[in-house]
Amino acid sequence: MNKSYSTLIIDDEPLARKRLEKLLLNFPESINVVGFSINGGEAKQQIEVLKPDLIFLDIEMPVINGFELIEALDKIPLIVFCTAHDEYALKAFETNSVDYLVKPVRLERLEKTIAKLRLFNNKDASQDILKVVRELSAKKKEKLMTSITVKKDDKLIFIKLEDIIYFEANDKYVSIVTNKGVFLTEKSLTQLETQLPDYFLRVHRAFIINTNYVEEVQKYFNSRFIFKLNNKGLFSVTSGRSYSDKIKIWLQV
Repeated sequence: MNKSYSTLIIDDEPLARKRLEKLLLNFPESINVVGFSINGGEAKQQIEVLKPDLIFLDIEMPVINGFELIEALDKIPLIVFCTAHDEYALKAFETNSVDYLVKPVRLERLEKTIAKLRLFNNKDASQDILKVVRELSAKKKEKLMTSITVKKDDKLIFIKLEDIIYFEANDKYVSIVTNKGVFLTEKSLTQLETQLPDYFLRVHRAFIINTNYVEEVQKYFNSRFIFKLNNKGLFSVTSGRSYSDKIKIWLQV
C-alpha cells in the first residue's frame, strides 16, 4: 500500500508554488498538500505546527533561505529541493534522504521523485541531510563571482559583474558586453550560469542578460519575450521558448 505524504510547499514565487501544486495533483495517492509558505521564517512555524512528512523547498528566499531553515529545525522532514539554480546539484541529492529538482519542474522528472518516495522507510535522516546542507551552503558561498577576469593582448582586465549588460555565445567564445566595450572569455554560458548572482538571467541558449539593464519586456509569439536592454541605446534580445517558465517566474506573471 502506498504511503500518502503530508506535504508543505515552500517558495517565495507565487507562480512556482501554483505550478508545483498543479503538478502534484497528478499524484493524489502519494501527495497530500497541507499548506504553503512564502519564506523560511513562515515555513519554520508551519513545520512545527503541521509536522509534514515532506517539504518541497526553494533555496533562495527572503527572511531566511532554505539552508538556514533546515539548520533551524529540530526534526527535519523529507526534503525535495526545488530551485532555479543547478549549482547545488551534488551527488548527495541522489541519496534516499533527499531529492533535487531544477525549475521549471517537469512532470516526467517529478514522476521519478514520487517513485523514489515510495521506496522510503520512515527513518530519521536528519543528520545526513544536515551534513549535505552544510556542504552545499559552503559551496554556494565559494562559487558566486563578483567580477570576471579576461585577457586582452598581454593584459589581464577585471570586469565588475555590475558593469556587464549581457553575455552572448559565439562559436568558441562568449562575448561579454559592457558600456565600455566588448570582451571575450573562454568560459561557457553553462559555466557562467552556475556562478553568476541572481540578477543574471538565462533567456536563450546564446544569451544571459543582466536584469538590472532591462528597460522593457514585450510578449512575443510561441511563449517568447523580447527584452530591451539599455546599452547606449536599446538592444533587443528575443528569448527562447524553453526559457519561458524561468522568465515568467522572474516577471512574477
